[in-house]
Amino acid sequence: MRNLIIGAIFLSLAASIWGAMYVVVKVVVEVVPPLELVWMRYLIAVIALGIIGIMMRQSWKIAKKDWLIIFLVGLIGNTISIVTQEMGTMLSTAQMGAIITATTPAFMVVFARLILKESITLKKCFSITLATIGVGIVVGNGQIDVTQQLGGLYLLLAALTWALMSVFVKKVPSHYSQIVVTTYTSMIAVMLLTPFVLPRLKNLDLASVLQPTISGGLLYLGIISTAGGFLLWNKGLQLMNASSGGLFFFFQPIVGTFLGWLLLGETIGLSFWIGSLLIFSGVFIVIRDE
Repeated sequence: MRNLIIGAIFLSLAASIWGAMYVVVKVVVEVVPPLELVWMRYLIAVIALGIIGIMMRQSWKIAKKDWLIIFLVGLIGNTISIVTQEMGTMLSTAQMGAIITATTPAFMVVFARLILKESITLKKCFSITLATIGVGIVVGNGQIDVTQQLGGLYLLLAALTWALMSVFVKKVPSHYSQIVVTTYTSMIAVMLLTPFVLPRLKNLDLASVLQPTISGGLLYLGIISTAGGFLLWNKGLQLMNASSGGLFFFFQPIVGTFLGWLLLGETIGLSFWIGSLLIFSGVFIVIRDE
């Protein structure tokens, strides 16, 4: 029971941090394009995690047989999922970003069944259908332009890949320090993105990047959202099963929607709430059944 409570706290904090992240990304991405933004936040995260790991005298050794799963976590979760998430957030709204990626728990049920052999029931199938319809209502809303619909599709891909990564994390041996695992997966993201980002860095307006709002946003995304968020999420998943852990994604859209309305002046229409209600219903059924 103690592990479940600790895991619940870690997952709640991670999801809340990421809910606020959508608002920060919406501001920073106006100056720093998505690809460069992801690269910068991971570079900052690697430095922060490296310092923490060294100060805590962590063991950095990883068995050869475990490198493949760590690489997959870095490729699918830290790279593909985050890049598509940033692109989707840039093209849509903070609320849409938070709501669509809240479908992740439903997708986690499917991947947990295929990879971890966790049971899947009719209720879980029904919940996935509800969540998919909800995404269709949010993304396919006639009042949303084509650009925001494309952003919604990017966000849906981000949710799929994040769910897959979250299941792969369960296959990483639990005896490894989460600081070390998160550092290595972040380093993988940096290495994969560097060849694409370096030629584009010269196009950045350094003066704009150094503005307090933008530089502060980058520090939040790198240290709090990436280093802290991934660390809390991965550790929380080690203490709970994959399907139940998805419950705590509820904190993400709640925080993202509230801050998007409070700080960015984003409006919320009826179709948005209908789609959100279906998504929440589908995810709630998954967790309740689990």
